[in-house]
Amino acid sequence: MSSRRLVTYAIAAVALIAIVVAALSYFHRPTTVASAPAPIPVTAALAERQDVPEIVNAIGTVQSIDNVSVQAQVNGPIIKVEFTPGQDVKQGQELFLIDPRPYQAALDVQQAQLSHDEGVLAEAQVDLTRYQILAQQNSIAKQQSEDQVYVVQQDKGTVSLDQANVEAAQLNLAYCHVVAPITGRAGALLVDLGNLVGPSSSQGASSGTATTTGGATSGAMVMIAQIKPIYVSFNVPQIFIDEIKHNQAAAPLEVDAYSQAGKLIEKGKVSLIDNQINTTTGTVLLQATFGNADAALWPGEFVRVRLTMAIRKNVATVPQAAVMAGPNGSYVYVIDSDNAVHRVNVQVTDRQDGIAVIAKGLSGTERVVTDGQYRLDDNSKVAVRQTTEPVPSGEASAE
Repeated sequence: MSSRRLVTYAIAAVALIAIVVAALSYFHRPTTVASAPAPIPVTAALAERQDVPEIVNAIGTVQSIDNVSVQAQVNGPIIKVEFTPGQDVKQGQELFLIDPRPYQAALDVQQAQLSHDEGVLAEAQVDLTRYQILAQQNSIAKQQSEDQVYVVQQDKGTVSLDQANVEAAQLNLAYCHVVAPITGRAGALLVDLGNLVGPSSSQGASSGTATTTGGATSGAMVMIAQIKPIYVSFNVPQIFIDEIKHNQAAAPLEVDAYSQAGKLIEKGKVSLIDNQINTTTGTVLLQATFGNADAALWPGEFVRVRLTMAIRKNVATVPQAAVMAGPNGSYVYVIDSDNAVHRVNVQVTDRQDGIAVIAKGLSGTERVVTDGQYRLDDNSKVAVRQTTEPVPSGEASAE
């Protein structure tokens, strides 16, 4: 055998031995055990039972209970303005003084006429008494005594007319002192000192604008709006009307007014349910009365309104973030004592203030996942990284 062939056999033998050693190493390597998947980090919260208000949200308009246009009832120039525009005024407080001198003179004339006619009546009554005595003595004709009776009656009528004229003159004199008919906030001054004012027509009264008639300015001299208390008017869908009427009959329903930024302004009570439904919008008008002691509500302002129709007693609730939507309805992931999760179908009856009201599916004592649900499945192990506190019902601001 040649040396070249021996070298070839030797190389082949070495290669075969290397292949055998590699195969033995592969098939006899130690078997490794697959590691368990790491727990999935989630945020959890505790379900709980609590009383939850049944809320209707709406947009309301603040309105004055009374909004009065103050006008002159007699003609004359304004000689005094006795208030500051924009200030609070009280009922009966004097606002303007119209020159009273012509009306004082007219009253003096009527009082003088009354005194004169009272004297004439007294004289006629004395004559009647004397004529009646003389008629009984047959000293005068009976007709003369009877005629004097009618003279006395005529003089009594004249005195009564004079008394009415005096009262009218006194009333006109009183009208020179223009007073506030209600307690409220005075607006801008619509007439100036020295203006000649007078009574206006009903059109001027309703529009609140001044017109000029016969040289005198007629119409509103100032507007007064009642601020305390005050109304908030709002509309709610007609589907709630039966429940609202039923609960309002038991006790006035509570209404919260919020600013546009969501801050609670004041709490009030429903004071009016309109007597018909708006067929165009399918809503019914409600009015709530607010004490408005600090004048936080202002006429014409738009506010967010939360009407509490009823209180659901001792219902199961979870944070709204815990509820997921699936093909078969809503569900939550409940965490058991071993930190494994189970998917539980639930029936949600309401969502408000960051909580969901659960009618079926939970007892109200479970731990539920509020964040991280999209990585979960039944029996997934979780690591609770944070537990959120449940939101107390009714403490959140208006949405």
